[in-house]
Amino acid sequence: MAESYKVLYEETTAEIIEKKSRFIAFLKPVNSEEEAAQFIDSIKKMNWNASHNCSAAVVGRNNEYSRCSDDGEPSGTAGKPILEVLLGEGIHNTAVVVTRYFGGTLLGTGGLVRAYQRCVKEGLAAAHIMEKYSGYQITVHTDYNGIGKIQYIIGQMDIFTIDTEYAQAVTVKIAVQAEESERFIKKVTEATNGQAEIEKSEELFFGVVNGEVIL
Repeated sequence: MAESYKVLYEETTAEIIEKKSRFIAFLKPVNSEEEAAQFIDSIKKMNWNASHNCSAAVVGRNNEYSRCSDDGEPSGTAGKPILEVLLGEGIHNTAVVVTRYFGGTLLGTGGLVRAYQRCVKEGLAAAHIMEKYSGYQITVHTDYNGIGKIQYIIGQMDIFTIDTEYAQAVTVKIAVQAEESERFIKKVTEATNGQAEIEKSEELFFGVVNGEVIL
């Protein structure tokens, strides 16, 4: 089975009301500790008058970086529960801020944990979650006699085309999952009698949204 991990495709928000307190989750895909910190700071500035802006972030295929903050809520009732939702759902490269506007009724520690986690789960339910797979970008240079054969192989193997350029020759760039890469190269080589020039990138991770390859 292909190695893969889940990420957010785009920013998302969600809101819940718990005993008159408003909880608003802001979720954003991030690729570094710096991006996560900038996003968290921006939400805090935007909601400067909120009671709390609690946050969590995970970055890296193996969650090499993770952080969380209770931002004034009782210790362990906000930041850690938010982080636990991300880890539990297997979501990577994501920063979350849950903004709370206090409604006048205390929720207690258990109530706070449940409210913060429910708000994040609502955000994830509304989000577009993208699976990113281990694979390669393969670039094939061929003549016009070979392009039809290559396109047939691409369709047969259900591989995604990144780009096709038509000039004196044809250049096709495709994204292929790791375990299918050698089979694809072999098929192209056989179909073109070794005439196609094939380049294979370093390992990368890619996702597909509405037929478009996202690297």
